[in-house]
Amino acid sequence: MTRHARNCTAGAVYTYNEKKRDAAESGYGTNAQRLGKDSVKSFDCCSLTLQPCRNPVVTKQGYLFDKEAILQYIVTKKNEYSRKLKEYERLRRAEEQELQQEANCKQQAKMDKFVNSEKPTATPSSTSTTKSSSSSLYSFKSSARQTELDDTPVTSQSKGSASGSSSISNMANGHEKNLPSFWLPSECPNAGLAKAQKPDSTIYCPVSQQPLKVKDLIDIKFTLLKDGDTKRSLIAKEARYMCPITHDVLSNAVPCAVLRPTGDVVTLECVEKLIRKDMIHPLTDRKLKDKDIIPLQRGGTGYAITNDNLQAKEKRPMLQV
Repeated sequence: MTRHARNCTAGAVYTYNEKKRDAAESGYGTNAQRLGKDSVKSFDCCSLTLQPCRNPVVTKQGYLFDKEAILQYIVTKKNEYSRKLKEYERLRRAEEQELQQEANCKQQAKMDKFVNSEKPTATPSSTSTTKSSSSSLYSFKSSARQTELDDTPVTSQSKGSASGSSSISNMANGHEKNLPSFWLPSECPNAGLAKAQKPDSTIYCPVSQQPLKVKDLIDIKFTLLKDGDTKRSLIAKEARYMCPITHDVLSNAVPCAVLRPTGDVVTLECVEKLIRKDMIHPLTDRKLKDKDIIPLQRGGTGYAITNDNLQAKEKRPMLQV
C-alpha cells in the first residue's frame, strides 16, 4: 500500500462539484425575494419623510408630500442655487481676469519685440570692450561672495534654514498655514481654474425629477373612516381613510385618484365607473376635465419606485480560489 502525503487530496483544479457545494454553504450568487409590507410606505405617507402627512399636498404627477417637508425642500434647493450662482460669478470673473492678463502679456510681448527691433546694432570693438568689462565685474563679485561665505561661521540654525529652503515638504517654509491636503486635485501643480458652468435654477421633484413649483402643489384631504373605534389613535389604525363617494376603505392595494377642484381622494374604480361617464363631480356637481383627475401614486421604497415591482435582489460576493 502506497503512502500518501498530508495534502494528497488538494487538487490543482476547482471542480464543478466543489463549486456547487461551496455555493450552497456560503450563499454565492444572487438571491431574490419579495419585499414585505413593512418595507413599503403607506399610500398616505410623505415621499420625503415616509411619515403620515399632516398637511398633505400632491404634485401634478400624483406624488404625495407633506406640505412642510416639500416647502423646506424647495427652500433648500433655492439656497443651493444661490450659492452655486455666486460661485459661478466668481469663476467667471476669474476667467475674465485670466483672459485679460493673457491679452496684456501678448501686447507687452509685441511691444518688446518692436522696441528690440528698433535698437541700433553695436560695433565689434565696443562689443568686445563691454564683454571684457562685464566678465571682470562678474569675477570680482563672485570672489567677494565666496570670501564672505568662507568667513561666515556655520551654525545649526543656518544649516536648518539651508535645508528648509530646499525642502519640498508642504509643512516647511511657512506652508503649514496653507491647506495641508496636498493630495487634493486642486493642489496639483498643473491644476487650473475650474470651468464656470451656470447652474440650473429649475427645482425638480425629488421623486419624479420633473419641474416643481409651489403653485403646482394641490392641497388634498382624506375622508376619515367611520368605524366607531375611538380608543386607538389614527396612526395606530391600519385602515384610516375611505372614499367619500363609495365609502370603500383606502389602502396600498386600492388604486386611488385625486379630484383637483376639491382635493378629495377617491378610488380609481369610482372614477372609471361613475365620474368619467358624465365628467361631473359627485359631491359638488361641478364639471370636470381630464386634467382634474390625478392618479395618486401608491407607496414605494428605495428598493422599488412603485408597488408594481417589489422584487429585491441581493448579490453575494464572488468566491475566490
